[in-house]
Amino acid sequence: MKNSNKTAYFSVKEIAFLSLFTAAAVVGRTLLHPLPNVQPMTVIFLLIVLSLGFSRGMIVAILSLVITNLYMGMGIWTVTQIISYGVVLAVQGVLCLSARYRQGKILQLLYSISAGFLYGLVISWLSVKLYGFPHFWPYYLQGLSFDALHACGNGVFYVLLAPVFRQLIHRFYPKKDKIS
Repeated sequence: MKNSNKTAYFSVKEIAFLSLFTAAAVVGRTLLHPLPNVQPMTVIFLLIVLSLGFSRGMIVAILSLVITNLYMGMGIWTVTQIISYGVVLAVQGVLCLSARYRQGKILQLLYSISAGFLYGLVISWLSVKLYGFPHFWPYYLQGLSFDALHACGNGVFYVLLAPVFRQLIHRFYPKKDKIS
């Protein structure tokens, strides 16, 4: 049996690169913690999925959530956050199948904004089921202003971070660069 590099799923370089993105997400969330639902994590995860695929995006998301929740408070909500980001990133993964989406910066911006509302919808639904609240819609509507802050923050962070990510991805992953 031939031993090749294909058996190694992650190279040391890739682990270091994903670690840097995890650190950026952790620092961004921690620094902006006083602002409710405004943080660069979602956009960082979306850009990783866009350029490196769903699995890499989920790895960075899970690590970032666990690390920041160790500081901000760990609980069952960490699982609902991971599931909610899983849904948001899975939708991004499906959208990335379209060349039009991968090339469309405006479409990517619109989804990053929409992702704030999608995340809020999913985590609200999971919370209602988990905590046994009697009605979904009153619970969800009470959090809509926080989802709007998340969405607006995503829009701003996408505009700021997407050009930086394009350069980083192109430099470290020239063959995998899917961000135009």
